[in-house]
Amino acid sequence: MAGQPVSELALALIADYGVPLLFAVTFLSCLAIPVPSSLLMLASGGFAATGDLTLSSVVLAAYVGAVLGDNSGYWIARAFGPRLTNWLATRPRRAHLYQNAQTFMTRWGGSSIFFSCWLVAPLGPYVNYVSGLTKLSWPRFALWGMAGEVAWVGIYVGLGYLFSGSIALLANLLGDISGFLVAFVIVIGLGAWLWRMSHHRTGKSTPQSHM
Repeated sequence: MAGQPVSELALALIADYGVPLLFAVTFLSCLAIPVPSSLLMLASGGFAATGDLTLSSVVLAAYVGAVLGDNSGYWIARAFGPRLTNWLATRPRRAHLYQNAQTFMTRWGGSSIFFSCWLVAPLGPYVNYVSGLTKLSWPRFALWGMAGEVAWVGIYVGLGYLFSGSIALLANLLGDISGFLVAFVIVIGLGAWLWRMSHHRTGKSTPQSHM
């Protein structure tokens, strides 16, 4: 399969291994393991549209894999703490995404878990880890995550089902949009934080009038 386009490879894998592969890939992607989960969901939706896979099985496998992956990442972070932080810092790209996830959570709180599942998906696994490392309440984390995975699975499987003839084009488009959104959200978050800090310092330095 050397030199084979990623989209064609995804189609071949789904054709050969189907729903079990989709479950495994969505699970692993939520642990920051680089697997083409979104592309495989698109491909699975396309196969469901042609009748080669059952739509309900595709949706269930992707959703359960994603939810279990999110919660595994959370509990791994709770269990390993500083050792996980050291592992995240060993590669520049991982460290950068981890820092962005911290900034994102500081700016948006619990709702960042929901949005990181689908709107800024590259941050998703790192938000899971940050949530565990900071010991965010697990029920709160789990509920936000379950809601977010409904959106992620629904969007990608749904688009694959509706546009089964244009999987490669759709995957490239969604990948470009996702990367742009991560950068945009981080810039907005940092800008808001800097504005607040500047405003706070200005308020402190302004002399108070005396009666």
